[in-house]
Amino acid sequence: MNDLKRLEGLLDHATNNLLDRLNRAVAAADALPADTAPATVAELRDAVRLALLELQFHDMSTQLLAHVGKVLRGCAYMLAEQVMEPEEDEVGVVVTHLPQRPNPVTQSEMDAGSVELF
Repeated sequence: MNDLKRLEGLLDHATNNLLDRLNRAVAAADALPADTAPATVAELRDAVRLALLELQFHDMSTQLLAHVGKVLRGCAYMLAEQVMEPEEDEVGVVVTHLPQRPNPVTQSEMDAGSVELF
């Protein structure tokens, strides 16, 4: 669990850096003169597109980390229940909460839509 938390921190740090770069790219785009070369504009669009893909990667990764944490906790509770005999007043008290879905970020369809930036 500690490694998962550390990985989540690293992902958050990388995402904060990415958001900073994205904000700088937007500021640079706002400062472009009207007669800017189309190749420069295309390069800027590509950079922003890649930044958004990396944000999507962060979102999927954090969802997977949370899911794995729940699975590990559930397994630990099940193992503890099997190894340690419950006392009379504890019988049936331990409830295992394993996730219902095997993967929180599966893609089942691909439709056109809007992107919600937070």
